[in-house]
Amino acid sequence: MSPLRILIADDNELVRCGLKMLIEQHDGWTICGQAADGREAIDKAVDLKPDVILLDISMPHLDGLSALPFIRQKAPKSKVLILTVHQSLDLARIAANGGASGFIAKSLVWRDLVPEMEALLDAQAS
Repeated sequence: MSPLRILIADDNELVRCGLKMLIEQHDGWTICGQAADGREAIDKAVDLKPDVILLDISMPHLDGLSALPFIRQKAPKSKVLILTVHQSLDLARIAANGGASGFIAKSLVWRDLVPEMEALLDAQAS
């Protein structure tokens, strides 16, 4: 079984490093790339074709919600999990309507990221 390839798109380098450390503790998961803004996330999604993209909402140049439709169009097989400091049902609905596979509050990412990604894998396998 090939490793799960993950792209992290967040403008905060500390967040990217923390997510990378969390993900790399899980056997079979690997970081294939990182992006610091929405435009770079789109480019890397196209070039790297990751299995999962962790996409922050609040980023410079192009925010995550604006980048989402381009990512869905250009990398349709990639699952997108939205990360945000904003815990809002409205934002979660907008993300889901835009094609996101999930929505995780950054304050809960350490608890929820692994189970959310495992649920994505289970859904993909069935």
